[in-house]
This record gives sequence, C-alpha cells and structure tokens, in this order.
Amino acid sequence: MLLLLSALISLLWPEASRCLVAGVNFTVEGDIRHLVSTPNAVYIAAAERLYQLNRDLSLVQTVNQRGVLRGKSDSAQFLRVAEKEKWNATFSVNVLLPFVVNGTLISCGVTDNECGYCELLALANISTVLYREHIQVGPSRRTSASVAFLVSVASRGFYILTAIEQSKDKTSQSMCPSFSETVYLHDTLHNQDKKASNQGGIFSFSGDGSNPLFKSNGEADFVDGFQIDSIIYLFANVPSSRARGNKVRLIWLQAKTKKIDTMKSLRGASLIVPGRKDSRLVASSVVLAQAHSPLWVGVFSVDGEPSNTELVLFDITPDLNIVADKDQDFCSAVTCSEKHPQPKVLQPQKVLFRQTSMTSVLAVKQGTWMVIFIGTGDGQLIKLHVDKNHHTACPTVLYWTDDDRKVFPRMHLDEVDHKHLYVAFGNTVQRVLVSKCHTHKTLRDCWSAQDPSCVWCGAKNSCTFKDECQNSNWLSLVDEYQPKMISYSVEKLSGGQIKLNVQTNVAVEQNASSIFSCHFSGTSGELCSRDGLPPKFPECSCTLSNGTLPSKGMSIAVKVRLASMRFSQSLKIMTCSDIRGSPTAALCQRCIEVGCAWSKNVCSWATAGVMNDRVCQTIQSGMNLSKPEISSITPSIVSFYGHNNAVMSGYNLSHVIRVRIQTNMDCTPRESPVWFNTGMSLMFHIPANEGKGTGRLCAVLPDGSCHGNSTVTYMSSPSCIAVTPSSTWNSGKRKITLIGSNLEVVDAVLHSHTQQEVSLFTNRSSQNLTYHTPAAQSTQRVFTSILSLKVANESLRCSQSITYYPDPQFTSFTSRRTGEGVRFTIQKAADNLEMSIEDVSALGVYEGKDYHCIMKNKETSNQTDFFICEIQSAPDANFRQLKVIYGDKTVLLQNTSHLLTLMLLVLLLIPCIILVVVMVYRHQQRQLTVKMNKRMENLELDIRNDIRQGFVDLQTEKADLMENVGTIPFLDYKHFASRIFFPENEALMASCMADVGQVSVKVHLDECCHGLSRLIQDPHFLRSMVHAVEEQKSFTIKDKCALASLLTVALHSNLSYLTEVMEALLKDLMQKNNNTQPKMLLRRTECTVEKLLTNWMSICLYGFLRESVGQHLFLLVSALTQQIARGPVDCVTEKALYTLSEDWLLWQAQDFSSLRLRVLFAVGSDGGVSEPLEVIALSCDTVEQVKEKILTTFKAKFGFPYSSRQRSVCLELDTDGSFIALEEVDASSQVIGEVTMLNTLKHYKVPDGATIKVLSKPPSHSPQQSVKDDQDFSGKYFHLIDPDVDEDQTKSPERKKLKLKEVHLTKLLSTKVAVHSFVENLFQSIWGMPHCRAPQAVKYFFDFLDSQADNMKIPDPDVRHIWKTNSLPLRFWVNILKNPHFVFDMDKSPHLDGCLSVIAQAFMDSFSLSETQLGKHTPTNKLLYGKDIPEFKQEVKAYYRQIREQPPITHSDFHSFLHEESKKHENEFNEAAALKELYKIIQRYFSEITEKLEQNGAPAELKEQLHQVKKTFDGLKSCSWS
Repeated sequence: MLLLLSALISLLWPEASRCLVAGVNFTVEGDIRHLVSTPNAVYIAAAERLYQLNRDLSLVQTVNQRGVLRGKSDSAQFLRVAEKEKWNATFSVNVLLPFVVNGTLISCGVTDNECGYCELLALANISTVLYREHIQVGPSRRTSASVAFLVSVASRGFYILTAIEQSKDKTSQSMCPSFSETVYLHDTLHNQDKKASNQGGIFSFSGDGSNPLFKSNGEADFVDGFQIDSIIYLFANVPSSRARGNKVRLIWLQAKTKKIDTMKSLRGASLIVPGRKDSRLVASSVVLAQAHSPLWVGVFSVDGEPSNTELVLFDITPDLNIVADKDQDFCSAVTCSEKHPQPKVLQPQKVLFRQTSMTSVLAVKQGTWMVIFIGTGDGQLIKLHVDKNHHTACPTVLYWTDDDRKVFPRMHLDEVDHKHLYVAFGNTVQRVLVSKCHTHKTLRDCWSAQDPSCVWCGAKNSCTFKDECQNSNWLSLVDEYQPKMISYSVEKLSGGQIKLNVQTNVAVEQNASSIFSCHFSGTSGELCSRDGLPPKFPECSCTLSNGTLPSKGMSIAVKVRLASMRFSQSLKIMTCSDIRGSPTAALCQRCIEVGCAWSKNVCSWATAGVMNDRVCQTIQSGMNLSKPEISSITPSIVSFYGHNNAVMSGYNLSHVIRVRIQTNMDCTPRESPVWFNTGMSLMFHIPANEGKGTGRLCAVLPDGSCHGNSTVTYMSSPSCIAVTPSSTWNSGKRKITLIGSNLEVVDAVLHSHTQQEVSLFTNRSSQNLTYHTPAAQSTQRVFTSILSLKVANESLRCSQSITYYPDPQFTSFTSRRTGEGVRFTIQKAADNLEMSIEDVSALGVYEGKDYHCIMKNKETSNQTDFFICEIQSAPDANFRQLKVIYGDKTVLLQNTSHLLTLMLLVLLLIPCIILVVVMVYRHQQRQLTVKMNKRMENLELDIRNDIRQGFVDLQTEKADLMENVGTIPFLDYKHFASRIFFPENEALMASCMADVGQVSVKVHLDECCHGLSRLIQDPHFLRSMVHAVEEQKSFTIKDKCALASLLTVALHSNLSYLTEVMEALLKDLMQKNNNTQPKMLLRRTECTVEKLLTNWMSICLYGFLRESVGQHLFLLVSALTQQIARGPVDCVTEKALYTLSEDWLLWQAQDFSSLRLRVLFAVGSDGGVSEPLEVIALSCDTVEQVKEKILTTFKAKFGFPYSSRQRSVCLELDTDGSFIALEEVDASSQVIGEVTMLNTLKHYKVPDGATIKVLSKPPSHSPQQSVKDDQDFSGKYFHLIDPDVDEDQTKSPERKKLKLKEVHLTKLLSTKVAVHSFVENLFQSIWGMPHCRAPQAVKYFFDFLDSQADNMKIPDPDVRHIWKTNSLPLRFWVNILKNPHFVFDMDKSPHLDGCLSVIAQAFMDSFSLSETQLGKHTPTNKLLYGKDIPEFKQEVKAYYRQIREQPPITHSDFHSFLHEESKKHENEFNEAAALKELYKIIQRYFSEITEKLEQNGAPAELKEQLHQVKKTFDGLKSCSWS
C-alpha cells in the first residue's frame, strides 16, 4: 500500500523533487489548529483561515473561513463570503485530511451553531470547493484529544476513521444532529457503501444494515492512530481503577470489507512504564511500519506529573489470539461490560530518553538506526539517534524558540527530500533541516556527531547527506553506537610480546574498505615488528618490536587510510600491571583508557577482564573520606549559556575537588573545578548547555566517587523588549528599568559606550530588572548607547538603547511659607530627559543644617520645568540655599531674591569695562600691524635672495669631480657571495666561510654530512622538503631566505644540479600563481625559490660584474661622495646641501664660504713638519669633518693613508706662531637650552689660507674618543640644524632667517647634473651587449621564462617582460646598486644609501611598461629623471630584443659554464657547516617532511635514507655545530 501511494504521488506531482532552501518559516493569523503535509504542499488550519503553502513555505492560497448561516436554526446552511463582506459565522476545522489519491483535501468541523459541516477542496488549489455537506465528521468542538485519519480497505477504497474524545462534562448546545459515540468509519465517495445510498452524502458512516462504530465504557482521550497493512492502531488514555489514575490503551482493528466487521474485530492491550505510576500518553509515532514486529515510540507523562515525561519504545505487534470485542474499556455493543478479562499488558523494549515537558514525537528509520525528533513544551526540537540495539547516542538540539512557545503535537517530514521537518510553534510553522551535516568541517567532527544521516564524502572532502555523495568514497557510522572512532586494546602474547589491537568503528563504501591501511609511529625507532598480519578492514594490529614498555607508558600515533580518506588518533598504552593502587573508580578509568581491562579490582591485559568503563561505576572507594551533602545551588536557574561563580552550599564539602553536572542532553557528564572551598560552601562554574532542561549535580571526591543530588534548571536566554525611561544624563546613576523575559539569569548590563559592567541591581524579577546607568566619558554631547545583557561569558544584544543627554540644568529656586511648612519651587531648563519626581530629591539648607524636602509634583511652562517640594515643620521660610540631588550629583542653588542687588551692580560696571578693553585693544593692534609689515618685507627680501642665489649656483657651478680614484677595492668572490647570501645573518655568514679543521670529531661529523649531502642530491626529496617546510606557518620569510642560501652553499660544488632544482621549484611556483596574478611572479621574496634565484644570479654574473660593471659603479659612488662633500653636511643628521634625495636635503643650511687651508703634518718627535698640503674646506665644517677632508686629500695625493683611524689625529690652528687646539666641543661652544653646538671653522674664525697642523694623538684607553661615541649624540649636540628650543633671536639673527625647503630643490638638480654621466655609463654597462652577446646566465634564464610562458599558454608579452624584469634587474641589479659594499671594501653611509635609492628607482622605472605622468604632486625623485626615463626605456627594449634574437645556448654549453664556475670557486665555502644548519631545519620539521614524502609517493628507499640520516645525526653525543 505504501508503495502504491508513493507511485501515485510521483505521478501527480512530478515536480515535487526540486531542491528547497532550509530554515524558512510562515506565520498565520491566530494559533495553528491543524498541520498536514503532502509531497507537494503544506496545509494549515487556523482559527479563521485555511492556508496552502509550497514545500518551501511560500504562500500559494489562503481561504477565509468566515461565512453566513442561512435558513432555520436547525437546518441553516453555511455559505462562505468574501473577505470584506458581512459575516455571522465561522467554520472551525476539527478534521483536516489530505486525500492524495483522490486529489482532494477533506476539511470537516462545525459552524457557530455547533452544526457539522464538511468540504472537499482541491489539493492543488484549496480555494476550489469541489463538494460541501452539512454533516458532522469528527468531534463537535475543538479538542486535542480526538484523532482522524484515512484507512484503506482493499475492495472498498478509503474510509475516514474518527476517534472522538469522551468526557463527563461534555455538553452540546447544538440544534443539529450530533454523533457522540467514540469511533466512526465515514465514507469518502458516493455510494461507497450500497446500504447507505439513501443518505444522499458521501460522508455517510452507516452501512450494511447497522452503524459501524464502537463505544467507550467511560472517558477516553485519543492521542494517535494509523494503519499498517490491514491492521488499524488506536492509542488512548482512559481512567484506571485508582482514584484519578490513568492507563494507556492500544486498540487493534482489522480492516475488513464490512465496516461493522471492522469494528467487531476490536482487540486491545495496555501499555505500561515499569516503576512508574499513573502514566499518560502525550504523543506517539510509529518507527517501523511493517506487519512483522512494528516498533512504536510514545511520550509518556509519569507519576502524575505532566512535565515529567519519558520517551518509551514498544513492539506493538497485534495479538490476534485475543478474543475479539471482549474489552473492558471499548466495545461495539450497545453497552460495554466491565466483566471482560483484564487486557493484555505490553512491556516496553526500553525507556529511550527523559526530558521535561515533551509534547510531540516523530520517528523515522535511517538504515539500521532510528532517528527520533522530539518537541518540548519550552520550544525545543531535539534529535535523538538510536542504534539497532536500542542504545541512544547523544541527543542534539536542532532548533529552539526564543519565547518558549511549545511545539505543536504533530510534526511532518518532507516526503520528497526527507531532509526537512515541518514543525509548528504557536502561530508559526518552521521548515527545519533534519541534520546539520554542513556544520561539521572535519572528518572526525562528522563522525563524532553520531548522525546516521551524515557521511564524510571523499570527493567533496566535506560532511554531507549520503545522497549528496554520488560516485565517491564515503565514511559513516557503523550499525551500533560506538563512543570512539578508534578503539584499542593491549594484550600480551605467549612469547612475551606486546600486541596493540586497533578497531576502526566506521562504515565505508565497499570500494573504500579494500584500500585500507594503518600506520603506527612512536617517538623513536621502528615501532612494529615486520612479521605481523596485514591490516584487514576494520581491524589492524601492531606487535611491538620492544617487548617492554616504559614505566610512564608510550604514546603511539595511528594513522588510518581508507581510499582517499585519512584520519588519525594518538594512543597511550602502558604495561597493565604498572597501573596499581587502591581500587578506585579513577584507577579503573585510567586502566581502561590505556587499552587494558579491569578484573577482580586490578588492572590486567585486555584478554583477562572487562574493558567497559561501566564496571568502574560499581567500585567502592577504600579512601576514608566524609560523604558530602548538598543543601543548595545558587543560582539554581540559569540560561543555557551557564553561569560563572555559582555557589554550592552544604556539609562535608572540604574534600570536594570538582562538581559533576549531567543533563538529559549530555552523553557523558561534565565536570567543573572548584575554588574558595570552606567546607560549608564552594564556588564553581555551571557550564553552558546545548538546550533547555534540568541538570543533575553531585560533588566529586578524589577517589572519583560522586555524592549528593541537586538540580539546576537551564532556561532560554534573556531578552528585553522595553526600557523605561529611555534616556539618562551624562553623569549617570539614573534608575532604569528593563522589561523583558528571563531577566533573572542576567549577570550584568553593558552599555556600548563603556567597558564598565553594571552588576548591582536594585530590583530584579523574570520580567523586570532595575539598575543605575553608568556615566558617559563626555559630559556635553548627545549620543545613543546600545544595551547588552551579560550572561555567563556571552553578551546578548538588546533591541533597546538609551540616549545620553547633558546633565539637567537646575537654575534657581523660590520658597514661600505654607502654614508650618515651606514650599519650594525648583526651576530647571527644559530638556529631553523627561525627568520625574522619582529622579530628583532636595535638601533645604538653613544655618548649616539640612532639611529633607518631600517632592510633590512636576509642572512645565514656557520651556522650563518646575519641581515642587515641601519641607514640613521648617524653622524659617528664609532658606538661602537648596541642594538638588539627581543620580550621584548634588547641585547647590542660591535663592534668586538675594542676587538681584549684586546683578544690578554688575550691569552698571559692564559698559565701563568694555570701553577700556576696546581702547587698549586698538592701540596694540596698530603697533602689531607696523611690526608685522616690517617682518614681511624682510622675509620677502630673504626669499628673493635665496631664489636668486640658487639660480646663480645652478648656472655657474662646475662639476669638477675626479675620475682618477686609484685602485678599485673589489671584494673577493667568497666575501661577495656571503654578503649576498646572508645580508642580515653575520653568524651564519661567518660559519659558512670558516675553514674546516681536520679534527677527529669533525671527521665523524663529515660522515653524517656526507649522508645528508647524498640525500639532498635527490631532487624528489629536495622538492618535497622545501614544499613541506614552506607550508608551515611557523616557517617565516627569514627562514625561507636562510634555507635558500644554505642550499646554495651546500650545492655550490654542483651548480648544474642547483639549477635543475631551481627550475623545478620555479615551475611549481608558476603553476601555483597561474590562475591568480601571473604578473606578481618573482616580485617579492616570499618563498625559498625566489631567494634561490637571487643567489644563482649573483654566482653566474659575478664575472660580468667585475669585468664590465664594477668600475662604473665605483666611479658613481666616488662621484656622489665628492659631490656631497662640496657643500655643507650636517654632522648630526648627515643631511647635505648637495644630494639626490629630498629626504636628505639640508635646506636649513646657513651662509658658508670655501676656505683653502695649508696643512702641515708633524714628522718625527722633534717637532718637524712636512711640506704644506692644500686642502679645501668649508667655513661651516666641524673639526671632525675637516679631519676627514684632510685625510681624504692626503690619501688621494700620495696613494696611502696618513692614519688608519681618523680619531687618532688632532688639529691645531696656527695664529701668529702659536697653535690653538681645535676641538669638537670646548668651553667656548655655543649652548642653546641643553643642546651644544659642535665647533666649526667659523666658530674658531679660521681665515682663508690659514695653516693647520696635524698631530698624532697619544693612545687613550677611554671608550669615548669622540662626542659621536655618546649614546645620546643626536640629543645633546647639533650642527647646522637648529634644535627645537626657544631662544632670544637677537643673539644670532642670521640663524633665525626663515628657510623654505622648496627654494633649495635646485640643489637636487645640481647634483643630478654633476653625476649624470656616471649614471649613464653605469646603466649602459649593465644593459650593454659586449660582443653583441648577453651573459650566458641571462640568455639561458630568459629563454627558460619564455618556454614556461609558452607551456602555460600565456600570450601576453607584458607578462614575459615583467617576469624578466623581476628576475634580473629587480632581483639582482637593484640589490647591487643599493648595496655597493657587497662588491667593494667600503662603508655605506645612510645619506649615500638615500642617493643610491633614487638612482635605483630610476633604473627600475626604465624597465616599467607603464607611462609615468609627471605633475606638481609627483615626488622629486621621479621628477629628477623624468626626461631621461623614456630614453632609457628605448635602450631597455633594444636590450631585451637583442637577447631574444640571440641564438639559444645549448644545455651542454651552459652546463659546461656552470661546471667551470663550480671549479673556479671550489673550497670557497664550508659546505659541512651549511649541511649541519640544513639538518637543524629537517629535524625541526621532520614529521611534516615525512608526511609530504608519503603524499608525493616517494620510494621506500628514499624514506629509509632520510631516517638513516636522522639516526646518524641523533647518534652523535656532542657536536661542534650544535
């Protein structure tokens, strides 16, 4: 029959299988009375409307149930009217049945005159009425204790079975015929029963010569009914023999051809819940709808408590051996007899679940599992999974309402996708997803949910419904409940070996089980012996190689693979006999947790005892501990977020270490630690709960036992719907009342404008909470503060807000005598605070004593509020002061009548004061105008002079820079390469350059390194290792650069292999970036291969650098140094007048002049001097700058330095035969504030042509030989840039002239012109083509990039150009241009670095494809070379074109070049040191590298070689590299 229905459904609604979105709802007018569903629609009957919805709960049709009654009262006809027409009656639906086979909806009930009325509506459109009949079908009034459903009879079609509530107080005012018996069978078609053809309607219930019904012997409440094959099942509550008792009855009927025969086949049984009294059935659902052993679940309220409910499972197989129609409570005769035998008693299979106030249940089968959906009286929808052995998994809450509306008794499963439920709450129906598969992000989470609806889909790598995982491997639950995904046991074999048995508790698709493997790993060495049995799903084992276990146990990681799915678990195993002590529950738990068994109060191997931890619950502790007693828990009502710092009170609590709490939703109890334990009370946290309900608490002792019994109730989260008043003043402390629900669980109120929590409540209940507002940070502005409720660790946003206004302004008061009292009228400026008399209090002050003023009322007039209060029995009416108190603020008001005289005096004085102020102001204004005009004239003159002088300098300066710089101090290859490889790691640089000694220990180390060297020569390993470490978040960019340089050093002797590895890694990087941003490739150094490319270019282009580029680079650096020295240089900041960088421009420089000095050098110890040397210096040079210029000139002229250190000489000035020592700072130095100016030649008044004597300083042991050695040099001293200190301008007016930076920008252009030829020569040497051929490495690598672009089908020439630019100019040449000290033995000053950065930027702009738009906002470094860049770009294009057109280099030729480079620099580096540093990286990420090798399918020999290298290194007891 079920198959027939399904086939008909698919024919009628072929579109019903479309996918829908979950989580939608629909709200009706009035409460829902009936909710039914079909494969294509949902139908709802409310008080005055009938609704038709799509499966996604979108409205299709609504029908108004209002109408008019026409005709006599006993035969009035009901006619439905339009929405806005007059009406006098309502059709109340009591029976709503979708007749899918017939395509109709049966709607029956009563009208307002209590007469029966039925309609047949079209299922596809309920506004179409196919048939109507005035007949009673079902109860004559609305009741939840009656049921109606369709039953099928093979030869007669379908009947409507109605079971109507029977009660003693049932009275009917109906003037129409009514049917008051218990159970009826009504027709559904015309002439369905030939004997009833004279009735005229299709809903006839008579037939075959007698009425087909049966009666009850007394009261009866019907809960549910359904049909399975030919058996009809009815469930009812009837009174028991006990006073006010109840029993639950199950009635079986056989659907026979004749209605009367069906009724007479009545047989019954009683359902009982053992150990419970007065059980009453609340809701029911069939689980397994089959004729053989049908299963059924019912919600029973027990022990006479409606809220004390249990979910019970029964086998309701009908017993047809019972004599028919011989039941105590029901019969088909005229009167029932109580003399019939007691009905058969059915015992439950199991009590599945206990929960407060369950109201509805729906059960479905999911494979071998039962899935049960439970609705509760407080608005929760709970899901429960039950395995084939009737063991329940942990329940979950699918949905809950915020307002605790109970779940409607009937729930329906979406008959198309079976993935959604239709659940009603009050006037809302919700479409709820039956499983939350998508919320489980990992395989383990998916399995741990214990949801048979969900599988882990291998192809999608996600948790989905099973039907959504097509053509893929999947993993799910086994047929019976298992608490752990992997369970294990430890046994000892007869030979003394220890065997670890692992069971995987998962079910998989058939193909996946054939691809099953287990991998066991420990902390060191080989774990499992090789002679064990191979794994066979679902079990695998490991016989330990070592027959003994450490005393503290061993940690083992087992990794399981099932096709493409992998999961793992860490196991802890121990020698079972080592777990010993006094037998306690805790010791038993520990024994079972490590895979052992518990037997006879001792821990034994798994083959000799029980491995179920339930055995631990029966153990009595031998510890002498007093048994704690719990008297109370505060608070005992919390929200499902829990509560912090709850208090347990009781006796003997001293030894309590934890509090255990378990709710009906917990599979395992949770425990909370305790603190502040006084023996009589303690504190603990009540944990959060998934849903609402009751939790049981007990106190845990050190032996693991738990004592005491108390409860805590979890309820819905609080909410607020209103706040009064809705405003406060900025100083805070106004009394505010929140109105809402469940407010008793609120811990604190939060305001969005402050972090302060308000937890001191003046009054609190479930609906109201009163507190004082916190203060605002600002006292003048108006703003809105959002309210939140703090509950445990959660902050719940409240829908209400409070507006903060400035504090109220109480202005004055007046008083007058009223009998024995004094009445005060307090004036306040009108505002938006809406203050009441409850917000304000007042105290009258008389002769220093306060008198309480009682607030009477408030009045408002003319934008002023008046608060009226009265002091009773006042000593006098003459109160001069009044204290007004609001919040925690007190305002002292003065009596306005005493201030009138003072105000008159003030008004007379005001005009006089204003006149004096105006006269003084006008006089000072005239003086200030004269002074400002004079200063503006001087300022204009100074700026004109500066601009003119800049123009003159630009036109007259000569760039007489020396090109003869002598021998170029090139660094050798080893030092050049080391500075490129390790620019920021001097320790690593030094170790990789150090010579290797022939010490015995190091020889042994070299054997280790030899193994590692062979390992990294394997490209499979090297690529896997690089990818593995780069995937780790802890491996920083700095670590990646170090790894690249270490690999470069370790493989320097085999550059051909290094090139192959670099190409392979570059291909991987290109594939990774291909679909995202290919133009960003190689732009930054974010991975190992990018740094490797920099190192490779440096190695291959070193020869070209020395032969072609080095001389031009050194000439440029020398020219820049000379040009900078031509003008003033600030000794403290190093800024200079002549520079290329605006950031280093000394625009504050004062006037200076050039001086020619005669310099004499002391010779010998007898006072002799050398021939005079002419040195050019500036009047603004400091003594140290003069020394530097003298020593530089000496070295340039004679070719060798006068002194190795500048600070080892001193200067003396010859003044008429006497010599004055020139010092950086002396007693004559100028001091401004606390800052000292460095002495200059101008300070010493050195004239042009003066004689300077150079002497050697005696050796000094002082660490500070110069003021520059002072740690606070820049803070204590200044040179050309004035310190930010106020001083008298008249002392040095020339230093206080206004200087503008823009006036001196011409100096940038002067410097650029001076060095431009050197820049051009340098650039042309880089992109020049000696002998019309580019360096071999450049041609080879550019061809490699072109070939990769072809392979990746990248036709865009811009991408290729950018790749080449990022590889060579950006990655190598810019590094050289900005860091000449990598190439030469020289120092690089920060100022020189700034100038070189400008040149490097111009160099890179020459390679750019975009056109630079120059304007007034363009940076000066772009403007300097703005006109030169287009010319440079043309040269670059020609350079790239020539390389592209150059014949390709064969692989043999290039590998010969690489081999020559390797031989040329053989033994330049300490490869062993690099290998040891590499091993440190391998050791740090050993497990990740091993896993990556497995993922990449590395051969076993390679993995064995890696483990051998690790073993060799780990075997060294002491290493010089460690």
